Amino acid sequence: MSDTQTPVLPVTFRPGRTRAVLITMSVAIFVVIAVIAMMLERLGPGERASFFFTAALISGGLVLLSRPKVVADDEGVTVVNITRTRRLAWAEILKVNLRPGDPWVFLDLSDGTSLAALGIQPGIAKESAIRDARALRALADSHGTGAERPA
Repeated sequence: MSDTQTPVLPVTFRPGRTRAVLITMSVAIFVVIAVIAMMLERLGPGERASFFFTAALISGGLVLLSRPKVVADDEGVTVVNITRTRRLAWAEILKVNLRPGDPWVFLDLSDGTSLAALGIQPGIAKESAIRDARALRALADSHGTGAERPA
């Protein structure tokens, strides 16, 4: 871990490739469904509207899945997951974990709980996720209290 450099704050970690795939698929699915709705001549206005509504619903879901990120600044960390956002002070983060097989980073918190940080996930870009997890761990070690951290 000594090769990990602490990044300059503020820094945002997000699964860039996953986000690009999700947003691209969102646009593609919307366009395909909209084109199909326009090509089907027998559809009435209500049926056509239902196609567009379905396309918007699917696209919106994919865009929502592309939302996760972890933003670190001088005061702490903001974890933005799919539907929730949580702000943490540096002292609240005891440990940053990304174990083999984990779908994303987990933050062990001072209140005894663990928080999933979906903004760092090894899905498509494993090396990038490991690098980001190490950087966040280095930030937590340098900005946190350090008193309760294992060696």
